[in-house]
Amino acid sequence: MSEIIVAEPTNDEQNRASTSSRRPYTTTDKRPFTRSLTSGREHVPERFDSEKLPVTLVSDIQKFLRVANQIEDDEPRVAYLCRFHAFEVAHDKDRNSTGRGVRQFKTSLLQRLEQDEEVTIKKRRGKSDLRELRRVYQQYRNYVDKHAGEYTWETREKLSRASAIASVLYTVLNAVASAAGLQALADPDQSKSEFYVPYNILPLDQVGVHQPIMQLPEIKAAIALVRNVRGLPFLEDCKKQVPHMDLLDWLQFCFGFQEGNVANQREHLILLIANSHTRQTRKQAPKAGDGAVDVLMKKFFKNYTEWCKFLGRNSNIRLPYLKQEAQQYKLLYIALYLLIWGEAANIRFMPECLCFIFHNMASELHGMLNSAVSLTTGERVMPVYGGEPEAFLNHVVSPIYNVIREEAMKNRNGTADHSTWRNYDDLNEFFWSPECFEIGWPMRRDHDFFCIHPSNDGKMKKSRTSVKRRKEERRDNNEDEEMGATVEEVCKPKWLGKTNFVEIRSFWQIFRSFDRMWSFLILALQAMIIMASYDLESPLQVFDAKILEDVMSIFITSAVLKLIQAILDVAFTWKARCTMDSSHRLKALLKIIWAMIWTIVLPIYYSSSRRKYTCYSTQEGSWLEEWCYSSYMVAAAVYLTSNAVNMVLFLVPAAGRYIETSNTRVCTVLSWWTQPRLYIGRGMQEGQVSLLKYTMFWVLLLLSKLSFSYTFEIKPLIAPTRQIMRIGVKNYDWHELFPKVKSNAGAIAAIWSPIILVYFMDAQIWYSVYCSVFGGVYGILHHLGEIRTQRMLKSKFETLYSAFNDCLIPPQTKENEGIKMWLCTPAFLKALENKKGGVLKFALVWNQIISSFREEDLISNREMDLMKIPVSSELVTGEVHWPVFLLANKLSTALSIARDFVGKYDNLLKKIKKDNYMYLVVTECYDSLKFILDFLVVGEMERRIICDIFEEIEESIGQSSLLNDLNMTELPALHAKCTELVELLVEGNEDHHYKVVKALQDMFELVTNDLFINGSRTLDLLHAHQQLGEDPTEFFSYLEPELFASKDSIHFPLPDCDNLLEKVKRFHLLLTVEDKAMYIPSNLEARRRISFFATSLFMNVPKAPKVHDMLSFSVLTPHYMEEVKFSKKELHSNKEGVSISFYMQKIFPDEWENFLERLGSEKPDSSTDDINEEDLRDWTSFRGQTLSRTVRGMMYYRKALKLQAFLDMAGDDDILQHYDTIDRPNDTLSAQLDALVDMKFTHVVSCQMYGAQRTSGDPQAQDILDLMIRYPSLRVAYVEEKEEIVDNKTEKVYSSILVKAVNGFDQAIYRIKLPGSPNIGEGKPENQNHAIIFTRGEALQAIDMNQDNYLEEALKMRNLLQEFQRVQRGSHPTILGMREHIFTGSVSSLGWFMSYQETSFVTIGQRLLANPLRVRFHYGHPDLFDRIFHLTRGGISKASKTINLSEDVFAGFNTTLRRGYITYHEYMQVGKGRDVGLNQISKFEAKVANGNSEQTLSRDIHRLGRRFDFFRMLSFYFTTVGFYFNSLISVIGVYVFLYGQLYLVLSGLQRALLLEARIKNIKSLETALASQSFIQLGLLTGLPMVIEIGLERGFLNALKDFILMQLQLAAVFFTFSYGTKSHYYGRTILHGGAKYRPTGRKVVIFHSSFTENYRLYSRSHFVKGFELLLLLVVYDLFRHSYQSSMAYVLITYAIWFTSMTWLFAPFLFNPSGFNWGKIVDDWKDWNKWIKQQGGIGIQQDKSWQSWWIEEQAHLLHCGITSRLIELLLSLRFFLYQYGLVYHLDISGQNKNFIVYVLSWIVIVIIFLLLKIVNVGRHYLSANHQLAFRLFKAFLFLSIWATIITLSLICDLSVRDLIVCCLAFLPTGWGLILVAQTLRPMIERTGLWHFTRVFARAYDYGMGVVLFAPIAVLAWLPIISAFQTRFLFNEAFSRRLHIQPLLAGKKKHRS
Repeated sequence: MSEIIVAEPTNDEQNRASTSSRRPYTTTDKRPFTRSLTSGREHVPERFDSEKLPVTLVSDIQKFLRVANQIEDDEPRVAYLCRFHAFEVAHDKDRNSTGRGVRQFKTSLLQRLEQDEEVTIKKRRGKSDLRELRRVYQQYRNYVDKHAGEYTWETREKLSRASAIASVLYTVLNAVASAAGLQALADPDQSKSEFYVPYNILPLDQVGVHQPIMQLPEIKAAIALVRNVRGLPFLEDCKKQVPHMDLLDWLQFCFGFQEGNVANQREHLILLIANSHTRQTRKQAPKAGDGAVDVLMKKFFKNYTEWCKFLGRNSNIRLPYLKQEAQQYKLLYIALYLLIWGEAANIRFMPECLCFIFHNMASELHGMLNSAVSLTTGERVMPVYGGEPEAFLNHVVSPIYNVIREEAMKNRNGTADHSTWRNYDDLNEFFWSPECFEIGWPMRRDHDFFCIHPSNDGKMKKSRTSVKRRKEERRDNNEDEEMGATVEEVCKPKWLGKTNFVEIRSFWQIFRSFDRMWSFLILALQAMIIMASYDLESPLQVFDAKILEDVMSIFITSAVLKLIQAILDVAFTWKARCTMDSSHRLKALLKIIWAMIWTIVLPIYYSSSRRKYTCYSTQEGSWLEEWCYSSYMVAAAVYLTSNAVNMVLFLVPAAGRYIETSNTRVCTVLSWWTQPRLYIGRGMQEGQVSLLKYTMFWVLLLLSKLSFSYTFEIKPLIAPTRQIMRIGVKNYDWHELFPKVKSNAGAIAAIWSPIILVYFMDAQIWYSVYCSVFGGVYGILHHLGEIRTQRMLKSKFETLYSAFNDCLIPPQTKENEGIKMWLCTPAFLKALENKKGGVLKFALVWNQIISSFREEDLISNREMDLMKIPVSSELVTGEVHWPVFLLANKLSTALSIARDFVGKYDNLLKKIKKDNYMYLVVTECYDSLKFILDFLVVGEMERRIICDIFEEIEESIGQSSLLNDLNMTELPALHAKCTELVELLVEGNEDHHYKVVKALQDMFELVTNDLFINGSRTLDLLHAHQQLGEDPTEFFSYLEPELFASKDSIHFPLPDCDNLLEKVKRFHLLLTVEDKAMYIPSNLEARRRISFFATSLFMNVPKAPKVHDMLSFSVLTPHYMEEVKFSKKELHSNKEGVSISFYMQKIFPDEWENFLERLGSEKPDSSTDDINEEDLRDWTSFRGQTLSRTVRGMMYYRKALKLQAFLDMAGDDDILQHYDTIDRPNDTLSAQLDALVDMKFTHVVSCQMYGAQRTSGDPQAQDILDLMIRYPSLRVAYVEEKEEIVDNKTEKVYSSILVKAVNGFDQAIYRIKLPGSPNIGEGKPENQNHAIIFTRGEALQAIDMNQDNYLEEALKMRNLLQEFQRVQRGSHPTILGMREHIFTGSVSSLGWFMSYQETSFVTIGQRLLANPLRVRFHYGHPDLFDRIFHLTRGGISKASKTINLSEDVFAGFNTTLRRGYITYHEYMQVGKGRDVGLNQISKFEAKVANGNSEQTLSRDIHRLGRRFDFFRMLSFYFTTVGFYFNSLISVIGVYVFLYGQLYLVLSGLQRALLLEARIKNIKSLETALASQSFIQLGLLTGLPMVIEIGLERGFLNALKDFILMQLQLAAVFFTFSYGTKSHYYGRTILHGGAKYRPTGRKVVIFHSSFTENYRLYSRSHFVKGFELLLLLVVYDLFRHSYQSSMAYVLITYAIWFTSMTWLFAPFLFNPSGFNWGKIVDDWKDWNKWIKQQGGIGIQQDKSWQSWWIEEQAHLLHCGITSRLIELLLSLRFFLYQYGLVYHLDISGQNKNFIVYVLSWIVIVIIFLLLKIVNVGRHYLSANHQLAFRLFKAFLFLSIWATIITLSLICDLSVRDLIVCCLAFLPTGWGLILVAQTLRPMIERTGLWHFTRVFARAYDYGMGVVLFAPIAVLAWLPIISAFQTRFLFNEAFSRRLHIQPLLAGKKKHRS
């Protein structure tokens, strides 16, 4: 037999065979291949790095290198052979070493092989390498066979390792045998060739069949169903490739799916069947599974069957009549869909496209199963894309993926217009029309769907030909081709364009989507103005004919609005006309015609019949004496009849739902006019009760809003308006451009405009008020805040266990239905159960919760002892020993009562029993003392004495003579002696034996001599001895000195049996616990969690099922590059002045002390020298927003389920016996529990960059691996990107890979090749999408990586999952909402504000959204999804670039549009982190505002706004985009008001009106104007926050917190935040530019430089703040002569506040913002930044020029309309100049237009002078410096001479100079804005360079103005102290040290 070693050939033939087959690359090398490099010195083997491998080779060779490292110490030769085989595989994979890093790797490995060859061959035990390999392989194989059936965790780990090694050795062995020319395999049984297959949850290989999870009957039944292939065609051909095949293998053989996909979906399907089967009736046999399969069929194909019905096609799911065959067919269809879905990659976002693919493939499947014959070929039907590996990926997925990718590339990273490319929705909605079937199967690549680029002629005409016509065209084309013409010349594909909807960037989208709301508000405003103009004294006067007719003129306005809506619909969908059917286009045209008819008819009738009435008298006594009407009223009534049908359908939602969802001809015709024929958005009506609730809510709100608007906004302006119209103003202070306009229309517009804006947005304020009221009431009804404090918790603790049993313990199965069950009521049985052992399970779970608190370092060891409940057999009988913290001070209080009590014993007993805890502690202490003395005292005589004493005491108790027999005043002394004794027992020091004796003797003496009033029963013993003739003196002489003193008298130290020592410790705590124990736990977070958990048990929680019967679920966490754990460098880094380690110690001082106590450290200071680095990293990471914190929290689900599974399975005795073994890994019970939990729970983290991090050696990859090792059930999915050589070309290949930790390494379980890069759209949804195929279960929880979870909350997960089983509104919920706790609000005031704001939204806000408003969606919170519902309907988010920037909320939109049902539940919560610095918060707010602006343009918002009924639409608007739009209206209202006032002041209108009109009317006008203020929105929208705090913490605390927040400038923060929202929302809708803004989520609060603040807030806040400030100054400057200061203050105080807030809030909330050292550094940095030249590669934070170019990037890509709007907005800055130049003294009261022209000449001169100086600096400053200085001096003197001359000749005053600055500065800024807007036109001219210089000067000037007051305040030390106080006040209240944090004064390792 030959070897593979060249140095030992046995024959030339075998060497030649070996060389040719294994090493062809050595044929030209004359040197020996394995020459040793280590001769002459001892070889020291080192581990060859098996982790940092070239990405192109890692999947092929890593397993061989890992095994080599594992066995190298024991079997060095075999390790050498594994590496040798890895080298050969690498060389065969890439012979030319073209891959990245391959050549270096092969060189290093070859060098290692040369080093090891001679050394390892000497250590070889076998005669040849083949024998050596076989020997080692057989060892591992025998171990696997021997231990295959063992369950313990340790054995399973070893077994897994042995199996993996044996599998690799088997591969190497066969390769060696093959190279040697041998045919014999390592194992003659080829069926066992792969006995180890990497698995996820189910080990489906032969070794894994003995594992506990494979023994579950549901799993066995599901596997049997999947492996039933009997009767399938092509079995023989398939079995040649797959010996042990199942249904999925057969589908892979037929359709060409990937092996990794098949393996993944096989496990997926088995688990789905098994979990579904667990909830079927127990009467069914495990083999049946019919019910489980039927349930899955209904869930999986509901969307598909509806799609078929919608398109008028028959479903291709066809089942045979035979039941056994039908079950097999059902599984085949489910498996086929799962395989399609699992390999569809980005197409998973297109559910109807998946339906199309499944429809065709199901048809092929049906044909194969029925042996159908093709009519064209005459052969059996076979899949058109089957027969080759990866056929489905290459021929089905890739073509569609290429269309998605190419269309997404046209987006140009969000800069292209949405109408120029098709997003996911456009491509998916193509499959909503029957034309999708024209694509055919096999798919026609020449179909228009696959056309990417529009035709050159710009005409996108969609041929509407039938399939038959298409075939005729193709046949004609073939004929033309024979004649010489190509197919492309005859039928060229054309770009389809947008489908059904076009995302147009316009504010009109808001009107178009919510047209009914705007119509209502406009008509209501018109009606109220008409009514107010009549000065109605009674509402009944509206029915007067004249008034009613004028009020009914609103219907003319309604007709005009409908016409506008119809025109907008056509204009906005014009680019989608090619994909719309003819009926839709016809309907759009008819709607325009219909609206135009009414727009013409109604005004004609109104004008012709006005005041021409037909009157009828009514009955006497009627409130309406005479009824009159005109022909216009009749026409209006006819006009309204069109809404009658809609009203009926609104009142009867079931009818509307049926009409919309039915596909019958009649229903289609009825719904054709009102709704577009779309697949989604049909049948969304709520039930009658829900409709009534939210209708009442909005009726009340609208009545309040309209009443307030009429009374305080509209009616007060009517009289002043009339007076203004009557006053004739002829003399203006400027040149009036429109002198012929009468009635002072400008003044009226200036007065009314802000009020109208307030009218349109104040409904948002009313919504906040009603949200507070209704949300608060709902919270009270749902028991929120019932347990808010520790005192409340203690008062309800006795009832807590019964609530726990009722909520969290599954009800017992009632197997005996006899007379006992008939006689006993359920309430009685429940009480009986609670009395008998009901506390045991609660005690066990409670202790686990307290232990988790200790593990998280929330409590100390002492607190843990005080809070735990002793677990003993007494709990079964109902005797409970409550936690000691409940009994604090009770014993001392009882002793005091007894000592001072005078009266009868029964009265004393009643008094003590009034406090149950007091009575319990007294009895427990008595029993404990008796129990301990029974163990301690072992001497016969001593035991007799002690027993007599206890008998005497108990006899006194029985006779109620205790007060007569005992001296109660001695009880405190006895308490002290007992405490002394117990302390000695707790210490257990043998040297203190004499002290124990002394304590016992003292106690005996105290009891016998002092406690007993009439003497002790010891005297009876004396009498007994006297009768025996003994001398009593002798007796006592023997007794007294020797009592307890003998070594045999007491047993000390006590033995540790029957939990004796724990009882002694508890007794010690009972004796010594003080008042402060009443406030345990001291940690605020621990208190909050306990209070919420206790409160939640009294809420409406569904009954918990057993773990075996619960719904299975997965947790999916997307992760990109965020922190996994804080690195060692970050822990001690001093970059920002404070290290993370030091920061955490100061922020969580009590938890740091608990951490040190847990580690056994005795240094409570901040030194970390003696602490293990990994422990420190974990501790700090668990307090930051890291992935490790999230994973730890989510893994509490597993721990909770394991505990609950144990409680489900075990009886009381089993619980007492095994409760401490369930966490032991080596226990068989633990393994069985793990198996059950594995079937129910999976956590997948989608670490998208894990592969790249691992390849590059990023430490985060090791941290992720450590997480997988710590939590073995954790799975990580990532995208692998590698290069492959295909046809001598390098191509990138992408794969989705799932890994788990095995033997300390990450092991790839599934590898699924992708058609291309998955990152086409938005990052997070694409990341979720690629990993969602690896999730399992029927529910899916979306968890972000900044979230946390808690054990006590995880216990309620199975209850929450039961909500999916509740039927509401005729269906099951599809998304379950949960509340969140914001854990980042403990230090910074900003973090506190954000936490309260977020808390109010996730509690009271969502509570109201879900019920009664029914408009809750998904907001990126920890919602639970019905997984099957969403995987068949597009996933849990949307991913189109830019438009789906807020990707999470679109999942809720999509669910609602597809008739899903979303609920919200507050009995369970998770933690969530938020940003705590102003800059991070502002970035987050900007991102959300950008997302909302894109939502405004989206089809989802449009369809929901149009499809919801009126009141639900109102709820939808005001809780989504309406909030941001109203914020924008608020800001616009401020500008409109100020510019209106500016117009009135500068034009002279206001002075004229005040002088000529009566003063009181003008004052009423000013009061009305003052009613609008920007700040009111910021304050009143905080009302829900206050109400929620009051609910959960008490209203006194809420009031205190609210006042404290205002003192800490919360109003400043919220006002500033509204500026951020409004700026980014408005700018994005107008110009685009929405993008993801990473906030960083940094932990340490650091100082932000002035430059950074300016970059962030310059355009969003500072410019606007300066503009408001300028407006206020000008307004104040020119109104002084005729208006009172009080009126000015009333009108402008809120705007002054807003202006100052926008200018200085970033510096107020900037830590160390007024530190002089920081100020100096900021000034240097600012000057450096402002002067630095920009360019390619220079970042924004380095150069002003780079930042300025990037800041206006949104203007480069906006459309013409947006540019025109920007130009119009820029014109407002020229109003200053126009108005102010006429107020100059130099103008001499001249009102000629020439004055304004001259002002422009001055501006031009100034610009020319600046340009001359700039040019001179460029040409003269270098070589002619003196001439340049003289030139500047000349210009300076010339300017001063000009000013002096003008002042002497033309009366130019200093005031004129100031006014000129106020006039010309805005003009300059306006010119800059105009130049930026016209940049494409002027960029190549000199004007652009001058614009940049000019803009730099403006920015520098604004920076100096901002910097100056900050620098001045920094001189005052008190300012810095005040800032620190209000910025970190919460921290001060917790006695934290902020100054060391800011200064960085810390102790750390040098």
